[in-house]
Formats: sequence, structure tokens, C-alpha cells
Amino acid sequence: MGRVTATDRRAVLLATAGLALTAGCASSSGAVAHPVRSPSAAAPALPALPAQLTHGPRDRPRVALTFHGAGDPATARTLLTEAEKYGARVTVLAVGTWLDAHPDLARRILDGGHDLGNHTLRHLDINAMSETDAAAEITGCAERLKRLTGSIGTWFRPSRTPVATPLVTRLAQEAGYPHVLSYDVDSLDFTSPGAPVVARKVLSEIREGSVVSLHFGYADTIAALPVVLEELDRRGLAAVTTTELFS
Repeated sequence: MGRVTATDRRAVLLATAGLALTAGCASSSGAVAHPVRSPSAAAPALPALPAQLTHGPRDRPRVALTFHGAGDPATARTLLTEAEKYGARVTVLAVGTWLDAHPDLARRILDGGHDLGNHTLRHLDINAMSETDAAAEITGCAERLKRLTGSIGTWFRPSRTPVATPLVTRLAQEAGYPHVLSYDVDSLDFTSPGAPVVARKVLSEIREGSVVSLHFGYADTIAALPVVLEELDRRGLAAVTTTELFS
């Protein structure tokens, strides 16, 4: 994975400059520090919310940047550090086999004040699986999270689909995840369209309460993230964990 240069960053800033001219929100006062939380034994239930969540409250200036946890660990560390530099906290939905290969990242995510959740064991098409196989995908990742952190993780996101079937939703609830976490903004960074395209798509669609889908493992995401965070700060939108978004 190549290092992002100042030239790369300037290109993204130029490509997204038009968004800053059209956005009408006030600038925030700066980065806000978030306390590091100890992991709990299970995910909290939010009774007033539906089983599947695509976005948070639209009346508060908060958004959640969520990352699919897989790929190059160096990219993951760079993205986490970049987010923390701006006072942002993110949510990582980790793939179980990725945790097997990079167990230290589970603690790194939590120690940074971020949310850590379940994105299945092997990142296969979970909606197309039998009940037995789908359950094994969910519990397999949950077991790894519990072993590494003492918690099964805060959220569950199905793999290779934005929305879980009723069967997968039920299996996730039985495994200890009351809510399935989807999103209302898809960055499409996994298609490697270029950092300006990633930043422009996120910033043109994001609004209060949005949950954004991003990925570890892509250079475009590294180059786009500072631009996204700077513009969110200018609009007065705080990037918080998904737990904070729905609390």
C-alpha cells in the first residue's frame, strides 16, 4: 500500500472544493476528545429502534463512519490514526479470519475509543447460506471477539449485503446482537474509483444521522478520509461511534 503524499491530498481537496461552497452548515469549534470505554459482555439492546438500522437520528449533528475490517493491517492503522488526529471515532465491523491474522488490531481499535463489531467469520454471502452455516459465520466471529476483548462486539453487519434476511436477523439476535447495522451512505471505496470520487460521494450524500460504509485496505480511502473529516468539521457534523450515534 503506497504512502499518501501531499499531492494526493491536494487532488482530493480540489476535486471536492465545490461541496464546501454549497454546504450551508456552520463550522464546529474543533475536535472533541472521547473517553475509551471498556468492552461489555454483550451488545446493548435499544428497544425504541428497529431490528435493522440504516441511520441514526436526523435531528442531531452526528454521523457514524463505519469500516469493514479486513485487508492490509497497515492501512487499518493509518486510517485509525488519521481519524483520531481529527478527534473522530469510528466503528469497525471486523471479519473473523482477519482477527485471526491480526489479533492485536482488536485491542488497537478499542484502545482508540472506537466501536468494534462483527462482520461474520469469512465474509461470504451470508443471506444465501443455510441456517446452520449462517449461524456459524456469526458465532465464529463473535467467539473471536470475545476471546480477544472480553465482548462479542457492539454491532453485527451481514457480509456481502447491506440488509439481512429475517433468518440472519434472528440468528444475529440469538447470538447476542439485538440490531443489524446497515448504512445509508455507500462510499463505494472498494471499487477503487479514486480518492476524489470517494470523498465527493460521501460528502454529497451524508447528513445528520448518516451511517457511512467504508473499508480498510484501500489507498483511496486513506487519501479521502482527511478531506471528509475536514468538511464534516466545517459543517458542524461530529464523527462518532455508532453506539454514540444511537444513544
